[in-house]
Parts: sequence; structure tokens; C-alpha cells
Amino acid sequence: MVYLDNAATSWPKPESVYQTMDQFLRRCGGNPGRGGHSLALAAAEKVEETRLLIARLINAPEKERVVFTSNCTEALNLGLKGLLKPGDHVITDCIGHNSLVRPLKKLENQGVRVTRILPCFEGFLSPEEMKKAIIPETRLIVVTHASNVTGLIQPIDKYGAIAKKHGLIFMVDAAQTAGMYPIDVQANNIDLLASSGHKGLFGPPGTGVLYLSERVDLEPLREGGTGIYSELEDQPQTLPYKYESGTLNTVGIAGLGAGIKFLFQEGREKIQSKVHFLREHLNKGLAQIPGVILYCQSEGSLKKGAVVSFNLKGWEPAEVGVVLDQTFEIKVRTGLHCAPVAHKTLGTYPQGTIRISPGYFNTLEEVNFTLEAVSKIAGAKAF
Repeated sequence: MVYLDNAATSWPKPESVYQTMDQFLRRCGGNPGRGGHSLALAAAEKVEETRLLIARLINAPEKERVVFTSNCTEALNLGLKGLLKPGDHVITDCIGHNSLVRPLKKLENQGVRVTRILPCFEGFLSPEEMKKAIIPETRLIVVTHASNVTGLIQPIDKYGAIAKKHGLIFMVDAAQTAGMYPIDVQANNIDLLASSGHKGLFGPPGTGVLYLSERVDLEPLREGGTGIYSELEDQPQTLPYKYESGTLNTVGIAGLGAGIKFLFQEGREKIQSKVHFLREHLNKGLAQIPGVILYCQSEGSLKKGAVVSFNLKGWEPAEVGVVLDQTFEIKVRTGLHCAPVAHKTLGTYPQGTIRISPGYFNTLEEVNFTLEAVSKIAGAKAF
């Protein structure tokens, strides 16, 4: 079997992730903050260790500003719905995942004004167009760091500088980039950073994070037990507990911590270099196959993530995906990838594309096998 859907979730995980989660459940599976016994304290220690690792990874000034969520979608919802009120104005992109598009659409229906900036011909958002979109009511700029359809990485340092100059909150969806690419929340003036834990951070599904700068005070999405200030009927205001009501996914957070440790041990540059090599090999190989239509090629550039989107003349994307899966045991993603707005911008709506996203544990042999499979499929039908 060849797994090439790492943009959806990285797989397999490092062996240490499996071991850590198993050991956590067997040896310290208590409820963090809910009791002073040894198992509860051990669980709390593991949660705080992972929080510190994330803070170190993104250069957060305080680990308490890292909030655990169940995924990137929850992190985005907390940031957007906890910040924006009717009458506020938001500037965003047209390449986002539905986890960004849908909360903004709901807020728009409730009276928040949204301006969506189309990318230029190279696929990037123009800083000049972003500046032109600012009005007195603008409160937030929120962008997708890298598209899950094209992989193009946006220059968040430039957007952050614009937000800072105009006194705006700056939010980044880093689901596709956290762990794989350097993100410095302080240097890039990021006030809200949302990420999943199960992609480039090598953690398990059901994990996510939201970083909040000191400039941001959000309304919680929910209230409830936090393990501290139990005597209060009102929600505690202390970070991170203000936003972490209910029992955390402690076993998942333990696994996430192990994934980030693996990332530090291997080195981000080493991981990024290998994945980029596989991506470029895919690009070059696909470009030589008759009938293949490649989207947003960026050969040799670090401005593109580990995503290759293409179509095959004479085939629907879903058909190609089924043949790759059932005939060759190759797992890829087809369709709209939960990002119909991005496909409308790219011109591949409504059929979508075939998306191949290599990961650190893929090999050159697997990529070559995939290229051979696509070539056979292309030759099986006239176009």
C-alpha cells in the first residue's frame, strides 16, 4: 500500500507517538486538573509539556497562550466567533478550506462584513489589494497560510506587517504548514494562529491548537468545568482554562507532544527537504505523462507546500482515485477537498482535482510506482 494523502492527515505516525499514547493510557490516564492524586498530576504534566513544546515551536511568548482544541476547525471557530461582532469588517482570501469559509459565512449572515481578495495570477494575495480593502470598521485580517488544493504558501510576514501598521488583528490558518514551515508568531505579528495537530505536527486526529496574543480577548465557545476555581459559577478568566472547558483529549495531546518531539529531533529542515524533493519528483514525472493537467506548478520553490493537484483528460478525478485505490493500492484525495471556493478560484469547480500529498515517511520508490500507475491509467483511455 502507498499512502499519499498527508495533506488530510499524516500517516503513518512516528513510532514514538504510538508508544507514548499506549503508555499514557496504561500508566497515567487520569484527568488533568481534576484531583491531586498521582495519575491526575501525571496527566496534567503531560498536557503542560505538550503546551510548552508548541509554544517553543511557534515562538509564543507564554505557553499559557496556547489553547488546546479538538482540531483546526474548532480553533478557527473559537478565534472568529469569539472575536467578531455585527458591524465588524473582515478581510480574507478566496483559497480557504470550509473550516474558514463556513464560520465566516455564518458571521456574514449575522451582520459581519467580509471582503474576499482574489489571488493574483501567481496565486498570491496582493499586499496592495489588502491595504486597499481596509476601512474604518475593519477589525481582522485572516488568511490561509497554504492552500490545501494548490499548496501555495502566502507571505504572512507581509500581511502581518500590514495588520500591525493599521492596528488590526491578524489571524492565520496554519493547518497545512505548522511543523513543516517556520512560523514565528512574534516576528510575523500573528495574533491568532490555528492549526491541526494531525498533519505536519505528526500527532493523532482529534488534536488542534489556537494561539492567542495579548492583544486578543475572545468570548469562549463554551463554559464548564476547568479543574480550577471550582467554587466560581462564572467561567474563569485565566488562560488557558478560559477556553478549555471539559475534559481534554489527554491521550491525543500526549501523542501530539511525541509528534512534536520527533519533529525537533529529526529537524524541520530535514523533513521539509525530503518532502519537497518528493513533490518536485512528482511534478516533473506527471508533467511528462500525456493527458495530465497540472495546477500551480512552482518547480524548485519553497513557496509551495507538499501538494500536487492535477487532472487527467478523459477521466473524472473520482474515477482516477478509485482506480489508484482498487487496482494499485495507492491512496490519494480526489474532488473538492472541502475547499470549493479555492476550486472556483482555480477554475476546477465542480469536479475538483486529484491531489497527491507526499509525507516524510514516503519513499522515492513509492512516488515512482505512483507515476507508473498514473501513466497506465492515462494510456487506458483516449483523450
